Amino acid sequence: MDIVNQPIFQFSVELIIFIVLTAVGVFILDKIRNSDNRYLNPQEFLPEDEIHTLRQVFYLILMSLCFVTVLYTLISTKSDIPYLSFFDICLSLYIAITLDKSSLKNKILLIIIVPFGSMSYFFFGYTLVGLVDFIHVPVFLYFVKYYYDKFNYYTESNGLSLAILLLFVIILFSFFLTQVTEGKNPLDALVMVSNAFTSNGYAVLGNSIPGKINSLFLVWGGYVISGVATASLTAAILIKHFNKRVEKLERIIEEGSDE
Repeated sequence: MDIVNQPIFQFSVELIIFIVLTAVGVFILDKIRNSDNRYLNPQEFLPEDEIHTLRQVFYLILMSLCFVTVLYTLISTKSDIPYLSFFDICLSLYIAITLDKSSLKNKILLIIIVPFGSMSYFFFGYTLVGLVDFIHVPVFLYFVKYYYDKFNYYTESNGLSLAILLLFVIILFSFFLTQVTEGKNPLDALVMVSNAFTSNGYAVLGNSIPGKINSLFLVWGGYVISGVATASLTAAILIKHFNKRVEKLERIIEEGSDE
C-alpha cells in the first residue's frame, strides 16, 4: 500500500508544514514588533490621521479578502485553481500568524483555518480533498465578521468617520462589476478598478502576474504617498500661518506691557 496516497499521511504532512510556517511567521512578526528600528515605525513616514485611515482600510481589506476567498472557492474555474490555492494558503497563514492563540476558541480556529484543500493541490494533486473544503469555507465567513467587528471597534474607539466604508463598498462593487461586464479575471479587474479610481486610466497594466501585482503596488503606493504629501503641505502652510499670528499677538502683548 502506497503510504503517500493515504489521507492520514497527507493530512499529517500538510498540518506539519502549516505549523512550521506559522511558527516562522510568528517569530518574524515578534522580531518586527519588538524592533527599535525607526524604518519599521509607520509614524516616521505617515501623519497620524493617515495611519488611522490606513488601519481602517486594512481591516476592510482583510474582511474582503476572506469573502473573496469563499466566493472564488465555490465558483472558480479550473484555470483559476493554481492562483486561488496559492492565495488561500497565504491568507490562511497570515490569519494563523496574527491570531491571538490564548483562547480555546482561537486554538480551534487555528486548526480549522489550515487550507488542506489548497495544500493538497500543490503537494498531492487532489489525492486528499478537492479545493472546495466545506470546513475551511465557513471559517472564512467567520473571519469576515471578525475583521468587520475589529474595523467597527477601531473606528468607534478612535472617534473616526465611517466614510471610508462607503468608499470601500464602491470599490468592491466596481471590482465585481468589472469582472462581469468586461469579462476579466479577478486580478485584471482589480488592476482596472485601481487605475480608474486613482485616475490612471481604465486598462490592465502589465502582461504577467508579477507585472500586474507591481502595477497595483505602484498605483496604491503612489495614492497613499500623494495623500501624505498633500496633508504635510497643508499642515506646513497652516503652521506657518499660525506662527505668524502668534508672533503678532506676542508683539501686541509686549507693547501693551511696555505702556
